Amino acid sequence: MNSELLKTYSFYYQGEYSKIRQAIIDRKQMKPFDVSNAVTIFDEEYPKCFFDLKYPPFVFYYKGDLSLLKRKCIAVVGSRQPCDYALKATKALSEHYQDTVIVSGLAKGIDAFAHQYAKDTIGILGCGIDYIYPACNRDLIKDVEKRGLIISEYPAYAKPYAYHFPFRNRLIAALSDRVYIMESKARSGTMTTVNEALELGKEVRVLPYDIFMAEGVHNNQLIYEGATPVTHEEIAF
Repeated sequence: MNSELLKTYSFYYQGEYSKIRQAIIDRKQMKPFDVSNAVTIFDEEYPKCFFDLKYPPFVFYYKGDLSLLKRKCIAVVGSRQPCDYALKATKALSEHYQDTVIVSGLAKGIDAFAHQYAKDTIGILGCGIDYIYPACNRDLIKDVEKRGLIISEYPAYAKPYAYHFPFRNRLIAALSDRVYIMESKARSGTMTTVNEALELGKEVRVLPYDIFMAEGVHNNQLIYEGATPVTHEEIAF
């Protein structure tokens, strides 16, 4: 097994983890593809934190500044349809941590605000590295590609299947020293990131809400269960 064969498996199977793993087990022989901008589990550039995952990516693709993977990172995640309070706090948090790389998932809502107001940022896709999704974030995705880094386990124009996104969230958690939850629901992709972070022993910080705000019920519940609340100093408006 070598890097070139892993890249070939990844491209042929469109980044599908179980299929790549089975090809490795079977030692399947394939004619190598010419795959560029890809890092494999054998490469020096591969982040050591990914080895802590139950399912470390065999290959990931990238656009932008790969050196950001060596910097201190925090994740900022939350709802795709957040309230104004969550958006305001996300903007303030990203602007506060200008010396830290902000990691998020390039989705609508909280993710988009986190990337937009960060100085340095990493976006992790749940689709092919060349596939623009969601379409409304086209300009943002291109901006992050130019001034930060975009990575994905999925090559070229691999489609954004729904199950890719919760699986993608393990990479967000692994890269980050802390995970900030700005608005969450009990059953959401945000909670998969929380669970992955807890499995990895990462700190989870949660934005507290006024008790009269319905949007904050689950955030406040997470704090009640032991999550660290985001402080005023981190989001001083």
